[in-house]
Amino acid sequence: MQSDKELTWQELSRREILKTAVLTVNETESKAPDGSSGNYIVMDARDWVVVVPVIGNDFLMVKQWRHGNSQLSIEFPGGVIEKNEKPEDGAKRELKEETGFTAGRLVHLASMSPNPALFSNTVHFFAALDLGNEESQKLDSDEYLNAMKISQKEVCEKMGSGEYCHALMASALGFYKRYALKA
Repeated sequence: MQSDKELTWQELSRREILKTAVLTVNETESKAPDGSSGNYIVMDARDWVVVVPVIGNDFLMVKQWRHGNSQLSIEFPGGVIEKNEKPEDGAKRELKEETGFTAGRLVHLASMSPNPALFSNTVHFFAALDLGNEESQKLDSDEYLNAMKISQKEVCEKMGSGEYCHALMASALGFYKRYALKA
């Protein structure tokens, strides 16, 4: 078995290929532990947040279009954390913007890399409990979504199929279920 040092690569250079409002695509040249080198693509993006809002035996979900797979997706609310914003503040903001609800309690469930092979950022998962203060949505100019209550049973049964196709939502559901078992 190799030591961690024998598995670790060293970045030699980084070149910006494309900068968008959502992410920056970089090409890196990295040196392997054996001294050989190669070029790799790394996408730098701000951290993300996913919020699992719980209302009794239901989840508060959103349905929206996803350009990557050209279909509607049923998801937990979430989005990009703003510059200098704490993850928990981003979770509260995204919940209110996308659903009009506020969380009486916000519980951090986990933080992890969404795809360490390609992305440099972190996604933070929260449960939103004791929801209140229902107001109207305050969506971004390019957001078109419907907020809806869906039974936890239905979400668990359908996750990973049809409109429940977003892998980060399956992670969020798993982290929430782990939390619920302990509570």
